[in-house]
Amino acid sequence: MKTFLLTAALLVLGAGLTFAQDSAEQAAKDAAVSAVTITPLPAQTPQAVPAPTVPASAAQVKLTYSPIVKKVAPAVVNIYTRRTVTGRNMNPFLDDPFFAPFFDNFSPMRKRVENSLGSGFIVSPTGLIVTNAHVIDGAEEIVAVLTDGREFEAKSVLQDSPSDVALLRIDTKGEDLPVANLAPSETLEVGDLVVAIGNPFGVGQTVTSGIVSALARSNTDINDYDFFIQTDAAINPGNSGGPLVNMDGGVVGVNSAIYSRSGGSLGIGFAVPSEMVQAVIAAEKSGKVTKRGVVRPWLGFTAQNVTSDIASSLGMNHPVGALVATVAEEGPAEKAGLKTGDVILSINDRAIRDADELKFRIATIPLGQDAKLKIQRSGEEQDLSFTASAPPEIPAREPVTIDGKNPLSGATLVNVSPAVIEDMGLRGMDEGVVVQSVAQGSIADRMGLQEGDGIIAVGNRAVGATDDVQAILDKADTKRGWILTLRRNGRDQTLILR
Repeated sequence: MKTFLLTAALLVLGAGLTFAQDSAEQAAKDAAVSAVTITPLPAQTPQAVPAPTVPASAAQVKLTYSPIVKKVAPAVVNIYTRRTVTGRNMNPFLDDPFFAPFFDNFSPMRKRVENSLGSGFIVSPTGLIVTNAHVIDGAEEIVAVLTDGREFEAKSVLQDSPSDVALLRIDTKGEDLPVANLAPSETLEVGDLVVAIGNPFGVGQTVTSGIVSALARSNTDINDYDFFIQTDAAINPGNSGGPLVNMDGGVVGVNSAIYSRSGGSLGIGFAVPSEMVQAVIAAEKSGKVTKRGVVRPWLGFTAQNVTSDIASSLGMNHPVGALVATVAEEGPAEKAGLKTGDVILSINDRAIRDADELKFRIATIPLGQDAKLKIQRSGEEQDLSFTASAPPEIPAREPVTIDGKNPLSGATLVNVSPAVIEDMGLRGMDEGVVVQSVAQGSIADRMGLQEGDGIIAVGNRAVGATDDVQAILDKADTKRGWILTLRRNGRDQTLILR
């Protein structure tokens, strides 16, 4: 379970109300009322009030969630993982930026086995299981245990980090397995009752209930698609990957994260909507996946939230939708007629509240499927259509492995394209050159270069493409040392290496 610390202060304001009435003023009001002619309403037949009755069945005497639990719980599994973690001995000098380089080589690496737990649910009688990506991240051994005690060795078939959804498969050897059915989260409303099932703290399968506290919750930074169902059903570490179930017994979400000050439930939990789960399952079936996860549609534009000021300037009654900020040349959006300054109001008849929801909706559209946008341009609404397509590799990657005595030696670089951005989850890199991999023990490895680092410049020369890098390095003036400008996680930093 991912835990996010939240410090909150509750300020309760009390106000006393004093009611005073001036007698003279009241007398004047009474006189005014007496002067009004009142016409009596027609007589109405009194409505009969039904007499209370004795409950006629056990269900009327005792409301219960047990039918829902009996339907879904057999398909919920406990997931146990084991991974080997490598780390250095505890040394206080390793945290000091000055002493760390001197003590790093004298701190031997040690390995330890780390066990963790989570939850999941079976969605196919052939043994397909849904859970969270962070539950199985780095796992070397995965075991799924059913409520009836049966244990199965599970293998990861797809780990979609951007959505934090993963798929496991178990070999049932002909055994019948119970299945939980996905239901659209679009049918939910705030206040609806829901049930969460999982294995909190490893105590065993546990059922908790609550309501839908909010829909389309964003600004959480939990995953790349910041769009969640919020619930107050108790969710704790170990519940990750378990189902959030509606009153019809359908799975509407995957419990993924909580806000907490202590690691336990404070009544603020988040679940990935079932539409995203369905998109991941469909991608696994079609084989449209990469090492990072699902291949999602690329439309070739960026969008931002509509603020109150923007809404006012565009003549909108209130801020809603997503404002188109940039449109890529020759991309699907440009071909569909989308322009900078357009406000996207809906996609496939689903209203768009903000840019986060737009990103989520696009991510759940299957590749090759047609979709339609409703936009506002110059105060008028228009309809546009496009076909969801995979990110293109333009320009081509053209990988180059750098050699020689320079800080990039041992790094393999590729050109940035929409496909590379999707594959590597790049931030702030729309073009240029990026590190695809680093050979272990190479100069680049010792310098701390990482996969995904953008190479912006060497000295005062900008790096534009992979076929330029080796020549730039060979001609670099190193009298004052190597000067590299890198971009990591959207932030630029200049390194001077001697």
